[in-house]
Amino acid sequence: MIKELKYFFYLLVIFVFLFFTIKYYFSDLNKKKTFRAINNLSSSIEEYSSNLKVLSNDTDNIIEYVENNSNTEKKKFYFWNLLNND
Repeated sequence: MIKELKYFFYLLVIFVFLFFTIKYYFSDLNKKKTFRAINNLSSSIEEYSSNLKVLSNDTDNIIEYVENNSNTEKKKFYFWNLLNND
């Protein structure tokens, strides 16, 4: 008997919690607060972005292309010989 009452009490608490949470979430007061918060964020972002400084572009013609001469000899590496010397 006590076990069933305990389960009933647990379920009752869960349903009451869900009911009040959903009731607050869909209330007009919550919708007004949310809209005001979003509106304040939007206005502060617009104000901050209007005060930003715009930097001039100084990246024109900075790439220098170098011709690759394939006639140069490549250095040969003797990796296995280094291991055999030990």
